[in-house]
Amino acid sequence: MSAPVPLPIRFGRATCGEVEAAERLEWLVTNGIGGFASGSVAGVRTRKYHGLLIAATDPPAGRTALATDLHESLRVGRQEIALHASRWRGEVVDPHGYVHHEAFWLERRVPVWRFCVGEACIEKRVAMVPGRNVTVVGYRAVRAPRPLRIMVKVLVTRRDFHATLRADAAALIAADERGEVWVRGEGAGPTLRIAGDGVALAPVGVWYEGFLLARERDRGLDHLDDAFQAATASVELTEGEEAYLTFAADRDPVDAAAAFRQVARDEAAVLARYAARHGALADPVGARLALAADQFVVRRRADGRDGASVIAGYPWFADWGRDTMIALPGLTLAAGRPELARDLLTSYAAFVDGGMLPNRFPDAGGDPAYNTVDATLWYLEALRAYVAETDDLDLVRELWPTLLGIVGAHERGTRYGIRVDPNDGLLRAGVSGTQLTWMDAKVGDWVVTPRVGKPVEVNALWFNGLVALRDLAVRIGEPSEPWAVRAARAEASLQRFWNPRRGYLLDVLEGPDGHDPSLRPNQLFAVSLPASAFDAERQRAVVDACARALLTSHGLRSLAPDHPDYRPRYGGDVLARDGAYHQGTVWAWLLGPFALAHLRVHGDAGAARAFLEPLVDQLHAHGVGTLAEIFDGEPPHRPRGCFAQAWSVAETLRVWTVLAEAAGGAHRLA
Repeated sequence: MSAPVPLPIRFGRATCGEVEAAERLEWLVTNGIGGFASGSVAGVRTRKYHGLLIAATDPPAGRTALATDLHESLRVGRQEIALHASRWRGEVVDPHGYVHHEAFWLERRVPVWRFCVGEACIEKRVAMVPGRNVTVVGYRAVRAPRPLRIMVKVLVTRRDFHATLRADAAALIAADERGEVWVRGEGAGPTLRIAGDGVALAPVGVWYEGFLLARERDRGLDHLDDAFQAATASVELTEGEEAYLTFAADRDPVDAAAAFRQVARDEAAVLARYAARHGALADPVGARLALAADQFVVRRRADGRDGASVIAGYPWFADWGRDTMIALPGLTLAAGRPELARDLLTSYAAFVDGGMLPNRFPDAGGDPAYNTVDATLWYLEALRAYVAETDDLDLVRELWPTLLGIVGAHERGTRYGIRVDPNDGLLRAGVSGTQLTWMDAKVGDWVVTPRVGKPVEVNALWFNGLVALRDLAVRIGEPSEPWAVRAARAEASLQRFWNPRRGYLLDVLEGPDGHDPSLRPNQLFAVSLPASAFDAERQRAVVDACARALLTSHGLRSLAPDHPDYRPRYGGDVLARDGAYHQGTVWAWLLGPFALAHLRVHGDAGAARAFLEPLVDQLHAHGVGTLAEIFDGEPPHRPRGCFAQAWSVAETLRVWTVLAEAAGGAHRLA
């Protein structure tokens, strides 16, 4: 079966010609090892993370901003017309090249800009070489009644991608190296190599000061950045001709045209795998999500081991264990990539320590952090989903000692007070000053949502994992009775979460101040996971309570609006943002579990899928072709946080496809 054409993503002059509208749209290109390129459709840098080459010098970490911006102009006859735009200190936009921006679209995943001045028309494309810290920019003369000369000022930095740069803070040197321009700086760090295919290059060495990064200003962070013009490039094109600029953090040769062909082959392979998995149910939305999903998959090398991992979100996150395991079924199984799921499961098994998966790998390198209670439990669910898809019992046998070690460590007790309570078989977690659940915001010593005690989703996952281990034990010939006993005890004890006065589940049982009855979306997992401890009546009550108070078009609020700690907007400085992060902010990834829970209690796949449709509309609204991390709690629910988030994409893809199967009569919670 041929793969479906991905959902088209295209904007015309109504968007591209309005700088404020085009600034709100962000594009992303990745290289599979943690490096990326990103920016706004307007071409205005609004984040310190925007640039043509953010190189992962210690894949997938050590990310360094190198090639920053291209200031392009077109010479038509005697006129030199700017095609770029920049926003400067004092909110000054100059020049106004966006007035010549006719269209922007995604060619599968490759961003394309079309600029037209009278009859003259050129297109620009950006791609990265898979597996290398190399970005290729291609120019093509679409219409050229006479030869067109394109001139480009190449602006660079050499800084940590979390930082900003001042002109007097780094000595950058641009030198001509056999027709290329090499940019070096003081101290250790990569050298940027700028090359042209059909393009004349000359080193320059001029600083531009005072770029205003509007999104960083909105986040209460340093929002002024300087950049170094390292080179000027120029090329003359006749109609149909192409030319390329390449930006590389290595010394190996680059075939620019071949790079675009390789990217096209890789994208075609992603779509073919998706189509093969879903057959007649494959559709343009799923195809677009499959392309987006692939951008989060990276290779990580640590302790001499090379394996798969998942970038939690662009532009600033590295790989996180919790996010990886939550996203795994959508990024891999729903995308038709079971071999990648296996790679992720085995790769992360090697990092299990004290019965725990790492919470995150530091972006600057170093040892992983293990401050999470749920990443390991999501690992059990990811393994269950993988086996349900593949029937790969050999992997279960291979991992069985690790699985036994995980449960044993939780029963004996491990880090941060994580331990099975011998009195009821439920999982307790938490110590003062540490955040362990997915609601993990912390500012200084302030843990915003500590949730110490027995969180509801943690114990729903614990019960679900015990049921999975019981069933897997039967299939590989291991004793299943011990798992059945544990699961039955947890199932009975989970009933204690029922809050008869409010008609839904407690968020935390036995916290330092007693039970926490706050209405949060965490209780949905007690319904959406394959193994639920609750009867149909209580399942329906949970779903209906969340629908009334938490459901929005783009996800679920993290706290009900009638709670005194509710925050309707996510914005401001670090304290304000983290204080709202899980106190009302809408999380897109939760919409998938909600839709599955709704299907379970109401049995209507069409109605459940309708909940996802407004989120699908977001593929055109912020991160083009991808989905954001979070949204404001109140209308119009503006997107916030990372503009591309792994679990937002993964859960939407997973549940979109599950509901398609359910509507076709193949209902299964997987």
